[in-house]
Amino acid sequence: MTKRVLVTGAGGPAGVAVIRSLLRRADLEVFAADMDGWASGIYLVPPVRRRLVPPGRDADFVPAIARMVAADALDLVISTVDVELIALAERREEIAPAVLAAPSADTLNTALDKLALAERCAPTGLTPRTVAAGPAAQAVDWEFPVFAKPRRGAGSRGVRLVADRAALDALPTDEGLIVQDFLPGEEYSVDVIADAQGDIVAAVPRTRARVDSGVAIAGRTVADPELEDAAAAIARAIGLVGVANVQLRRDRAGRAVLLEVNPRFPGALPLTIAAGVDIPSLVADLFLGRELPARVPFREVASVRFLEDVIVEIDDVLVSDHAGHQEEL
Repeated sequence: MTKRVLVTGAGGPAGVAVIRSLLRRADLEVFAADMDGWASGIYLVPPVRRRLVPPGRDADFVPAIARMVAADALDLVISTVDVELIALAERREEIAPAVLAAPSADTLNTALDKLALAERCAPTGLTPRTVAAGPAAQAVDWEFPVFAKPRRGAGSRGVRLVADRAALDALPTDEGLIVQDFLPGEEYSVDVIADAQGDIVAAVPRTRARVDSGVAIAGRTVADPELEDAAAAIARAIGLVGVANVQLRRDRAGRAVLLEVNPRFPGALPLTIAAGVDIPSLVADLFLGRELPARVPFREVASVRFLEDVIVEIDDVLVSDHAGHQEEL
């Protein structure tokens, strides 16, 4: 029986990758939405399945999705945007009978708060020392340099290297900063999917050889049991059901430790799919109540990203009041 799936955030790399993955399935009818009519992923689906939505922070965002669920008889809603995920996860009942393909609100809120994440994952032994800026951080005997970064926020925005004790003491206390041990080693992203019981179906590490605007545009998958086990332990600690991207970096001793968790589809998803783990398809099956394999293997492959144009007729371009294609916390 064909199921109807709405994918939002269709202008971002993750949204495009999810839409392309699901369009390969004959049993799914894919709708695409974004707050920007120029979002490229909207135009990957037929015109009758293209939608515009308010920004995720807008009071009408969740009601708008609920109206689409009713009008389009949607079975599943997949969002690829942090702000939208939080809004929807905390009000899942409003989009019933459609199912939201997302972890719990508790998992999302924990992952998106770096201090809460470090505290939740501390029992794994995989977290760097993490302390709120201010008196608590000033009382720690750090090995400088250290990092200061916002508790909430994606990518490298607001991250600063703190060279010495004087710079630490000078950090503002009103910006929600945390202080962490400096991690000088290589960074890895591990794409993880967990089933309904929280068991890890796949954990695919990949390098970030080239990064643009926080998204890896070149890299390779890496078969490394330490990275796979570390990401799996982090996913279990936060109660993950569904998909998350666990970012790890090697510390001064060469050990892989937690950097952050993005509890959504990653922008570099095509590499993981090419390696043999079609995460969007698995997530669709998971939240549609279908049984997943106990384990999905992957192979080592590499990818580079290139610009691709989607050509549409002028009359087919959706008119939107919103200029941006993606929101983040």
